[in-house]
Amino acid sequence: MSKQSKLGLTSKILIGMGVGILFGLALRNFFPGSAFIQEYITNGFLHVIGTIFISSLKMLVVPLVFISLVCGTCSLSDPSKLGRLGGKTISFYLFTTAIALTIAILAAVIIHPGNASLAGNALEYTAKDAPSLSEVLINIVPTNPMQAMSEGNMLQIILFAVIFGFAISHIGERGARVASFFNDLNEVIMRVVTLIMQLAPYGVFALMATLSLTLGLETFESVVKYFLLVVAVLFIQGLVVYPTLLKLFSGLSPLMFLRKIRDVQLFAFSTASSNATLPVTIETAEHRMGVDNKIASFTLPLGATLNMDGTAIMQGVATVFIAQVFGIELSIMDYATVVVTATLASIGTAGVPGVGLIMLAMVLNQVGLPVEGIALIIGVDRMLDMIRTAVNVTGDAVATVIIAKSEGEFNEETFNNSQAGKAAKSFEEQVLNSK
Repeated sequence: MSKQSKLGLTSKILIGMGVGILFGLALRNFFPGSAFIQEYITNGFLHVIGTIFISSLKMLVVPLVFISLVCGTCSLSDPSKLGRLGGKTISFYLFTTAIALTIAILAAVIIHPGNASLAGNALEYTAKDAPSLSEVLINIVPTNPMQAMSEGNMLQIILFAVIFGFAISHIGERGARVASFFNDLNEVIMRVVTLIMQLAPYGVFALMATLSLTLGLETFESVVKYFLLVVAVLFIQGLVVYPTLLKLFSGLSPLMFLRKIRDVQLFAFSTASSNATLPVTIETAEHRMGVDNKIASFTLPLGATLNMDGTAIMQGVATVFIAQVFGIELSIMDYATVVVTATLASIGTAGVPGVGLIMLAMVLNQVGLPVEGIALIIGVDRMLDMIRTAVNVTGDAVATVIIAKSEGEFNEETFNNSQAGKAAKSFEEQVLNSK
């Protein structure tokens, strides 16, 4: 087979996505209400394949975050540089989240997607208790780092990894030996990522087929304006705001960036999880975009936990939508409260599917709106969750490139080379295929 005819990973994922959707729709239309399809195909074969794929990605998250952050932090031996990098990263993430919320609220107020007649159709929805800001801050510090790792508490893992890496960088020769060990571990983890990526087209096929079989299309009819408005604002954030910030702060080509971020966006869309996509994001930032490991290994794990612009957009539009449905007028102060609350709520929001609804409950409580309104949008939230996760990881990557450029830890030649990273991946695929 010639090189030209060999499909790349992006093409395979797109084919898997398309075939999965068509397969699911075909089964749904030709075998409506079939118990066999439900039990053996949807909840059997497809569920097993999709779950294995998601689990294989999630199993890398904790070791990848911990090891990469230790490597990134111990390479920043200057405390002032570590503080500067952390300050830049968090400030940029909060800045873009505030922009996302402002656009979302303005769009919802102008378009007015809410219809008061829908309130009577609201289903009962019991939201889990969202943590208060004080609880979030207290829970950042782990009482047991091992427990934090076993439970996947990302904020606690991040804090412990930063402290651990900082300590390594300040104990001289012994620290250098430990740092070398962690750098070797990081290479091993990235090779595991390469192996797991070979499952991606099959996992995406199963996930999209399941979605096509289970998504209730009738739900779209009642909240179609809400759905389309959220999608529109997500596209504005992903295709207008981020490229503009990239060009403004770094001078780099937004088109080249969008071209190289496609694999990451497809993974995020398929998994609806920023954390599960993290291995792909880190590999793309380093090998395709030219970001130095010490920056990518610090900003991207932080972004997977702190930077939730897509989720913030959903919360902004949903808050206004629910207020309109229930005929409740929100004041300027209420809108300001939504922006501040949702921005702060993004700190500590887990990068896993569906968590946005939990944080939305907290935002609604802050402005006195009925939490039961979440029932109106829960039917379409799965699809929106997939799109907003793609926006979340795009924001992480933009911030990483901008910060790396400002710190002088960026290879612009690699960024501008459309083939950068592809040769290495082809070699790795050859090695895998030869075994």
